[in-house]
Amino acid sequence: MLFTICFSLFTASFAAHPLITDDTGTQGKGKFQIEFNGEYGHDKEDGVTTKTTQAATTLSYGVTDSVDIVFGIPYQHIRAKDSESATKGDGISDISIELKWRFYEKEGLSFALKPGFTLPTGDDEKGLGSGKVTYHLFFIATKELKPWDFHVNLGYIRNENKRDERKNLWHASLAATVELIKDLKAVANIGLEKNADRNLNIHPAFILGGLIYSLSENFDIDFGIRGGLTRPETDYAVLAGITWRF
Repeated sequence: MLFTICFSLFTASFAAHPLITDDTGTQGKGKFQIEFNGEYGHDKEDGVTTKTTQAATTLSYGVTDSVDIVFGIPYQHIRAKDSESATKGDGISDISIELKWRFYEKEGLSFALKPGFTLPTGDDEKGLGSGKVTYHLFFIATKELKPWDFHVNLGYIRNENKRDERKNLWHASLAATVELIKDLKAVANIGLEKNADRNLNIHPAFILGGLIYSLSENFDIDFGIRGGLTRPETDYAVLAGITWRF
């Protein structure tokens, strides 16, 4: 086999789709949010073409006004092909459970912590999971300067795994949103994460742009395109999703 199928660690933290970078916003006590997101990724490297289709369902619940618990269930279908062979894998990936706590908020500036872990529900032999429980902690900062919002994420991931990957990973990313007209926002995102492959010192980096349209106060649809800035990152991906708050 000419390649190793990998899953993206970005799925460990769920942001306002299509953004990768999370914000400090929470649902409010007793309120729910459910997201249905899809992504198609295309990558070509060393004669191998990899196509990845991902779908994720994320449920958030407001334990208090400043604390959310977040459950994520991702699904992946991966196909890789070169001139001699083709390989594919599909199924549920590693399920995540996270807690977001906004601990500071004043004059448009807010900070939050988001610890979490993933359960080894994905088949690691097919590249759909790590094979072990992983842990992560993200620091989130949001600054509101209407009509702009800016978000920063700094994260540590303890990548326990059965695939001889690096165990200590970091993540850094920055996002911005701006309200173009009523109910329509443009979003932009850039980020970098340490490569889990022990043999590579070039880290995956991405840039993303998209739109979020609010059909109502509690229902959004979104679309985005992500591009790879370094070779280990997927060349391009198309993202779409819906969000319902109740």
